[in-house]
Amino acid sequence: MAQQTKKRKDLEKKVDAEKFYSPSDAIKLVKELATAKFDETIEVAMNLGVDPRHADQQVRGMVSLPKGTGKTMKVAVFAKGDNVAKAEAAGADRVGAEDLMEDMQAGNLDYDRVIATPDMMGVVGRLGKILGPKGLMPNPKLGTVTMDVAKAVEDAKSGQVQYRVEKAGIVHAGIGKASFSEADLMENFNALLNAVVKAKPAGAKGKYVRKLAVSSSMGAGVKVDLAETDAI
Repeated sequence: MAQQTKKRKDLEKKVDAEKFYSPSDAIKLVKELATAKFDETIEVAMNLGVDPRHADQQVRGMVSLPKGTGKTMKVAVFAKGDNVAKAEAAGADRVGAEDLMEDMQAGNLDYDRVIATPDMMGVVGRLGKILGPKGLMPNPKLGTVTMDVAKAVEDAKSGQVQYRVEKAGIVHAGIGKASFSEADLMENFNALLNAVVKAKPAGAKGKYVRKLAVSSSMGAGVKVDLAETDAI
């Protein structure tokens, strides 16, 4: 254990806390720092010039990462009738109606995405206090309230991630795993950054993306030079 700690400290010395790295150099360094025994997630943190307390400064959306997430997404779908078979065929892990609502009320919330058809929102609405804080509440703006449940499930399973600004004006999102190639992580990084830039709300004033850092699940953050990003 002491040897592992020393190894990590030696690796983290490679990170210059005052330096701003190009995106490719940052990703390369973060991959080197990802020495845990599991395949760490590579994460991006963006400080945005918004105040999420104001309705016109919300930043939220979905983006499909071209190289996927490296994570198996567990998806629940609220549907009835023909849509049940469609959701199941697309790979949904659980499909239901009132029974699924009761299961979630009992505390079974081990899902990464919850999707619903519009006619099921009366049932889903009763779960607002449970799903809302977890960022799982189906939302038509995010494509998770839809009649096309098959596409929504396929999108979730194929590498679509949700981003959402937190109270402090920060967006966190994963762009893949440490086992991904640098090229694949860069492609996903650019896709996420482009999506967040395009989602700039009307109420945002001044500089929009103010700080940007990349890290692994267990590693130190590496600051990115915004001047060297393609999207800004």
